[in-house]
Amino acid sequence: LYTLMAVAEKKSFTRAAEALSLTQPAVSNHINALEAELGAKLFLRGKGGLKLTKEGEIALRYARRLRAMCDKLKRDVADAQRQLTKLRVGITHTSESNEVAEALARYSSQTPGMNITIVSETINNLYDMLESYELDLAIVDATPRNPDFRSLILDTDYLVCVVPNQHPLAKKAMVTLAELREEQLILRLPKSGTRNLFVSHLRSINQSIDDFNVIMEIDNIATIKDCIRKDLGISILPHSACMDELRKGKITVLPIENLTMVRETNIVYHKDFDHMDILDEILKAYNSTMHREY
Repeated sequence: LYTLMAVAEKKSFTRAAEALSLTQPAVSNHINALEAELGAKLFLRGKGGLKLTKEGEIALRYARRLRAMCDKLKRDVADAQRQLTKLRVGITHTSESNEVAEALARYSSQTPGMNITIVSETINNLYDMLESYELDLAIVDATPRNPDFRSLILDTDYLVCVVPNQHPLAKKAMVTLAELREEQLILRLPKSGTRNLFVSHLRSINQSIDDFNVIMEIDNIATIKDCIRKDLGISILPHSACMDELRKGKITVLPIENLTMVRETNIVYHKDFDHMDILDEILKAYNSTMHREY
């Protein structure tokens, strides 16, 4: 399986052999043996080198899962011997911009021997990493559909219109869709949960994102907020992602008439994750972070 992963990465038996410190015939024998055991051809020769077949892609996916599980086994055993707990948590880019990271840091600092690694990725990539045991937890703005996953509600959030303080709309109690169509919008990328939620609500009232003047699409929420503060446009963002700027009076947020864009933020974990005490402590740290006084 390690040979399979190396050949898939290098697209060559020879280069894979060099990376693995094996001979080229040994690499060939490994792949031939694996193909014989699985009863399927795993590679085809193409212009750019070896290419995975559909069966090869499946085998590669499972090989990576097994490698991640072996790595996790070694880490968990080593942590138990040192009485240390390492937690790998994946968060979406939206969660990266609100109090989630601060709550995780608060929990880690208050828990002796706890070490947390945070990985920021798209929601689909986080699910893939969770399934392959590369992550222990994922904090996402959705409810998972994979039967192997369990989830726990961390918070309920909603989308708002975000404008600079000097913008004429900042004096209003709310913004209408007609007013939004007259503005220059800076939105998240189409693959983001924030963007999809906005688009789906527009469709529910027979509106289209194509009717709006989207001048820029940016994946990073911090960059979007910076552009808003510089009066380069307005945006639709999660309320939680704007909390810090709101407390400091840097931006203005408004509800949007006829659009109640509510969503859940969930802690998602594999069904065999058995550290419910950790989930409980993270929830306490998050609630403490959200309700502290400023």
